[in-house]
Amino acid sequence: MLDIVIPSLFGAIALIGMGILFLTLPMLFRVVVTTNDTDIVQRASKTIAYGKGQPAGNTYYKWPSWVPHFGVMVTRLPVTVFPISLKDYAAYDKGRVPFMIDIIGFFRIGDALMAAERLSSFDDLKSQLTGILQGAIRSILASSEIEEILEGRSKFGDMFTHAVDDQLKNWGVQTVKTIELMDIRDAADSKVIANIMMKKKSLIESQSRIEVAANMQKAKTAEIDANQAVGIREQEAAQAVNVRQAEQVRSTQVANEQAKQLVAEQMAITATKNMAINQINEVRAAEIAKQVQIVQAQQEQEVLIVKSNAVKQQNIITAEGTQQKAILEAEGTKQQTILIAEGTLESQKRAAEAIRLKGEAEGSAKFALEVAPVNAQITLAKEIGDNDGYQKYLVSIRTIDKEQAVGVAQAEALVNSDIKVIANTGGVVNGMKSVMDLFTPAGGTAVGAALEGLAQTPVGAAIVDKLTETAAPKKTNGVAEKH
Repeated sequence: MLDIVIPSLFGAIALIGMGILFLTLPMLFRVVVTTNDTDIVQRASKTIAYGKGQPAGNTYYKWPSWVPHFGVMVTRLPVTVFPISLKDYAAYDKGRVPFMIDIIGFFRIGDALMAAERLSSFDDLKSQLTGILQGAIRSILASSEIEEILEGRSKFGDMFTHAVDDQLKNWGVQTVKTIELMDIRDAADSKVIANIMMKKKSLIESQSRIEVAANMQKAKTAEIDANQAVGIREQEAAQAVNVRQAEQVRSTQVANEQAKQLVAEQMAITATKNMAINQINEVRAAEIAKQVQIVQAQQEQEVLIVKSNAVKQQNIITAEGTQQKAILEAEGTKQQTILIAEGTLESQKRAAEAIRLKGEAEGSAKFALEVAPVNAQITLAKEIGDNDGYQKYLVSIRTIDKEQAVGVAQAEALVNSDIKVIANTGGVVNGMKSVMDLFTPAGGTAVGAALEGLAQTPVGAAIVDKLTETAAPKKTNGVAEKH
């Protein structure tokens, strides 16, 4: 009985153990994918990606591949960003100049299924990405000069990124940021970059020294300009003071000369008035003498008339002739006196004019030394154009000159013609004008009318008859006498 129960107990335990193993075995192969990874599960008929954000979720059973139908193969790929760097990578430029560079790039798996198809492991992925990066860098750098590479690191980083992106599409990988060219330096046996740096350094130093020299030159020039401006300003101030002093001296001298001119003008005016007074006195005396002679002649004429009434007509004619002769002699004396007075007056006017002209000439000469010729001309033009008194003065001077010339010519004509003129009214000049009228048609008509009126009286008729006698003129000292 006991022999039968023991096998049964072991059978039950075995069944229970198998049940428990069947229930717990799947839990041993269950996998939960972390958030930083993606598991690519290859089953017998399909490939499924498990991970965060995957359509199939992030859990699966990892049955061993030898399990029929349920066995799987798993490739784990990270979804985090991972770097690929090239340290001390040897490269060449367009001219085969060797140099060393450091490159770093950051990548991530964008399509896990495509990456799993191309790769067997993540290490394999990194190895292939390194090769792609090396090929892109070598081809780009080999087509550029070393100077261009040194000056355009950011540009070449963009070129590296663009070249790698086009190739990474086939691996399901993408760049996270621009690939950076970290460093460029000479190879072991090369000093090209060092020489370039020395050249740049020397160029920068040269430019710096040039800028410093230029700035110092500007500062020195500004200092010189400032000193020059101050010197010019001081000279201008001194010049202004000298000009002001010269103007004051000139103004004083001009005022003195103007005062002298006013004194000379007043003296000339006084002399002119004195001569006018003398002329008036002389003319008045001559007129009085003329009136006395006229009265005496009239008295003698009246006596002769009385006598002529008592005697014959011949005595009357003789008396009339004597009377006319006396009148002509008186008039000649009078005219000579008047001419002498006119000459004296003209001489005094000339002397006064000479004094005035001398004063004006001296003032003008001194004034011309003080001012410029142009200012003298402008002042003279304004004085003539705006000063009516000065213009009248010039006209009066011209008038005096004209009357003097006419008077002299008339006096010479009278002396040469031996004609005596008796002026009863007006001055000598008016008398001279009356004589000149004798030689005009109006003067001839007047003479004829006078003779015709004289012939209407007995005495006048006798005189006209005597004047019209055809006897030959008497000669005195060999010269025919004119009546």
